[in-house]
Amino acid sequence: MRRWLGSGTPGRDLMLAGASLAGGLILYGLGWQPQVRPHPDVPQVLFLPPLLAVCVAVGLRRVAPRASLAVGTGALVVDTALGSSLGTILIYTQVLYDACVYGPPRLWRWLLRVTVGLSLLGAVVGVVGFGQWRGVAVGVPVVLAGLLPVLTGISVRQYRDQAAAERARAEQTARLVELDRRQAVSAERARMARELHDVVANHLSAVAIHATAALSVPGLDRAQVESALRVIRESSVQGLAEMRQMIDVLREPEPSGGQPSAGGDPALPDAVTARLAEADGLVDRIRAAGLAVRVRTDGTPGPLPVGVDLAAYRIVQESLTNALKHGTGEAELTIAYRPAEVVLTVENPVRPGGTDLEGAGAGLIGMRERATLLAGQFAAGPHDGHWQVRAALPTGVGG
Repeated sequence: MRRWLGSGTPGRDLMLAGASLAGGLILYGLGWQPQVRPHPDVPQVLFLPPLLAVCVAVGLRRVAPRASLAVGTGALVVDTALGSSLGTILIYTQVLYDACVYGPPRLWRWLLRVTVGLSLLGAVVGVVGFGQWRGVAVGVPVVLAGLLPVLTGISVRQYRDQAAAERARAEQTARLVELDRRQAVSAERARMARELHDVVANHLSAVAIHATAALSVPGLDRAQVESALRVIRESSVQGLAEMRQMIDVLREPEPSGGQPSAGGDPALPDAVTARLAEADGLVDRIRAAGLAVRVRTDGTPGPLPVGVDLAAYRIVQESLTNALKHGTGEAELTIAYRPAEVVLTVENPVRPGGTDLEGAGAGLIGMRERATLLAGQFAAGPHDGHWQVRAALPTGVGG
């Protein structure tokens, strides 16, 4: 029942129409001279049909604003011809108000022009008819019963339209915020996937290669077995260390009492130590894993932005790991320091028969994403009979 009579429902409109009819009938029944200018020869019962019609117009105010205005105006015209019933006139002001609030914009603009014109016409006719300026009072009833309800309806409609626009703007802002949040979550998940791949997969690849060699090659002496186990241990320890570093980065800071980093910036913890300057240690571990790496450096090494430093190290790490897994046992690494960028090139012959350690291509995707996020360039593919990986990362300095 409450839902049927709630705000904006047809039941509420019918209830308002019934209340209007009851008020008009009360005025009629009390005999309080409901006619402004009654004609003695007109039966008062004839004022009831226009009253009923204007109340029907109130009931149609939402479902059919144009029909409501047409029915109400027709009822007012008939009532005025009979002598102008006060109840009908008062209810018609509600019809004008509803037409401005619920009707199309063209309707309230038309009503404003008409009521203003009738008000001015009444004032002019009064002045001319009475021959003095006091005759302007003839236009006052038109202003009270016509222009004021229209102006009130227009004002309420403008407030409602503004509120609806604000609600739509707030909903759009909320959708944009949610979209930004989802994009941020997706970007963070992609970044974590790249880091996990680089931290875990590369070291596990070296472990898997040496474990496979130790198990598949018969007759290994103790020195060879110890060498393989040493590489496996070093790769495992390095992988665990980098995994702890990543966990320290992802872990939320202590709410109180936590020790600050040596650099004094909690946003850049000291655990992030992978830098291109440490490529020598990386090359040594790759060499110990069985890949002969030749390193060539062009230009003068200098400090790099943190993002470029980390991305360069990871690209070199992934490229050498792929060379170890899929190559013939040798590779060449070139690091070129240029005024505005650092260029990394890794070339290695490709093993004709392939390898048992096939990847899913996540390494190439991760390297390309790292270069793209830094507005750099990345290319990987066959080149003069070798497999070449080339990445150019801008450093933000120089010309």
